[in-house]
Amino acid sequence: FVEVVISSGIPSFSIVGMADATIMESRERVKAALRASGFVMPTDKIVVNLALVLKKTGSGFDLPIALGILAATGQINPEWVVGALVVGELSLSGAVRANVGMLGIKSAL
Repeated sequence: FVEVVISSGIPSFSIVGMADATIMESRERVKAALRASGFVMPTDKIVVNLALVLKKTGSGFDLPIALGILAATGQINPEWVVGALVVGELSLSGAVRANVGMLGIKSAL
């Protein structure tokens, strides 16, 4: 479960919810991927909240974070991602890479 809030304030990009170092690095992958894909990376305050029920390791949160930002800024229809299971690492070019352990992620839900 990923929640994204975009608000006015000092420009920043925070990930909360006890994320590991790999997820914290996703900020840079998401920024680069969105720009490379022709989307606008907001310059406002961005807060990403990760659900407490899942193990928060690895780069599989890149895609849900990016989609959350796009939905929160109206660049995509939010209804497209509500209730969807989305996992994927983003390359700096915006390509989606597969993730190992999808079965474990699905069974944790």
